[in-house]
Amino acid sequence: MELPETDSLPYETAENIILRWDTTASDDARLRMIFDGDRQEIDLYLQAVDRIQLSMESTTLSDDQGQSKKVNTAIQIAMARLEDEFRKILISHATPIETDSLSESTPRSTNSFTEFSVHSDYSNRGEEDALSRDASSSLSEQAENSSRAISSYRSMSSIRELDLMPSDSIYDLRSIAERMISAGYFRECVQVYGSVRKAAVDGSFRKLGVEKLSIGDIQRLEWDALNAKIGKWIRAAKMCVRVLFASEKRLCEQIFQGLGSAADEACFMETVKGPAVQLFNFAEAISISRRAPEKLFKILDLHDTLVDLLPDIDVVFEGASAESIRVQAAEVILRLAEAARGMLNEFENAVLREPSRVPVPGGTIHPLTRYVMNYISLISDYKQTLGELIVSRPVTGSRYSDDASTPDMDFTEHDEQSPLALHLIWIIVILQFNLEGKSKHYKDTSLAHVFVMNNVHYIVQKIKGSPELREMIGDTYLRKLTAKFRQAATSYQRATWVGVLYCLRDEGLHVSGSFSSGVSKSALRERFKSFNAIFDEVHKTQALWLIPDAQLREELRISISELLIPAYRSFLGRFRTHIESGRHPENYIKYSVEDLETALLDFFEGNAVSQHSRRRSQ
Repeated sequence: MELPETDSLPYETAENIILRWDTTASDDARLRMIFDGDRQEIDLYLQAVDRIQLSMESTTLSDDQGQSKKVNTAIQIAMARLEDEFRKILISHATPIETDSLSESTPRSTNSFTEFSVHSDYSNRGEEDALSRDASSSLSEQAENSSRAISSYRSMSSIRELDLMPSDSIYDLRSIAERMISAGYFRECVQVYGSVRKAAVDGSFRKLGVEKLSIGDIQRLEWDALNAKIGKWIRAAKMCVRVLFASEKRLCEQIFQGLGSAADEACFMETVKGPAVQLFNFAEAISISRRAPEKLFKILDLHDTLVDLLPDIDVVFEGASAESIRVQAAEVILRLAEAARGMLNEFENAVLREPSRVPVPGGTIHPLTRYVMNYISLISDYKQTLGELIVSRPVTGSRYSDDASTPDMDFTEHDEQSPLALHLIWIIVILQFNLEGKSKHYKDTSLAHVFVMNNVHYIVQKIKGSPELREMIGDTYLRKLTAKFRQAATSYQRATWVGVLYCLRDEGLHVSGSFSSGVSKSALRERFKSFNAIFDEVHKTQALWLIPDAQLREELRISISELLIPAYRSFLGRFRTHIESGRHPENYIKYSVEDLETALLDFFEGNAVSQHSRRRSQ
């Protein structure tokens, strides 16, 4: 206590000073605060308290009982007054911290997935799904931005401690706390401090958007609402641990450190234990909620946030009395990790069991395919975290042992790939299995092949478009997928064009007899009529089909053209004169070679073809 020596102040004078500031005996004492006055008055009161305490310590059982009672009464009055002064100083500096200039950047991904929908709108079926991503800044950029706005903190790694009070107020609070604790009023001091500072912390929580929700409240929230709250929580958690709690701890140390009974630790926990438990209860509630696949990426954001914060949590909550906070944070991380593993398994099940049976019009890309590939592209973005969490290979047989229709997979050729990569490959395998089942709902076999080709090609393009995903899937499996959609294209050509080309064969057109041999004009006319009817139907039907990828659409048209055009040109060249020498040749030769080439441009555009859109040979 840096005050004048207490021996120089007579006891009676000290007692009078104490009684003069007794709020129960004086209106002036009730209306005025000692620590609002000048320094000399403050120091005089503290000197009087010290003198009374010294008298109390020197009083023995053999001393005059009346004197002892007087000393105890004076101490009680002094402590009551100091408690009021302590509270008043704390309240005058209990404003919430300014959070705007210290706000952390958003997490690396704010992607939100909804559940599988089988009632999708196919009006924009040729367009790619756009996944929104919020930009994320590095921790060093965050620290640089914060340092420009706030100069009154000292930096310890990622922890940033604000000066919550001016130094003279801290000096006064420490002076009061020292005397209250010395007089045996430790509990009262801690309670006053904790109640006022906790209110300030609660105010900061409100500014940061941290709500007081029970675990039950959180689990009852709709996903869209919860998704928004998770983003707010991530930003708030970083602020709370690294700034708010760290600053509160520093303030406790400035006021209470060295005053005995671990006073600084006790006051810190009195202030922040409730808010800290409230903060981590949110993440805990998410970790034990229903394991819906669309929650995976927010779960991973929560997990990564807490893993990143854990060293700072250990620093801020280092005392023995704060062990429960450290344990809770560590346990929440474990639960989030388990939840992420469970959600990946649930996603695999959802892909396999997605039940839609209505064929997508035109054999285009199924919404399930878009959803799954966007989903696993995001998984590859989280490969560092998931690579640490996913340590076992997917179970491809025993999990569905009662279902013989479930695909299996031999992983022996993927021995060098990580368990996470194998899970991604397995998801693509079961997606293909599901799509094969959906293709059987098409009545037209050719359209079923186009559907498979479109969807597997889309899978290949999504893998090629993501370097991280391509690296994980590997070129070996990518080549298998490429062969798969090419095989589907070949199967389509066989199913559609073998019948068309069959009309252009020579067999059955030549006749021979005892008097003459040559071409049967009636058979030839029927052959041209058959070709025209079949091609008309194919043209009308397959113009409505859709291949969204322009390059794939063009490649398939070229392949069809290489089959059809030479065969038709040759057939027309050999037999045209036989038809044109007869009556009404236009009824049989409806298409020139150029007409067919033009008609092929209508294929796979997803649009109806007008009869007047064809150019006919005259």
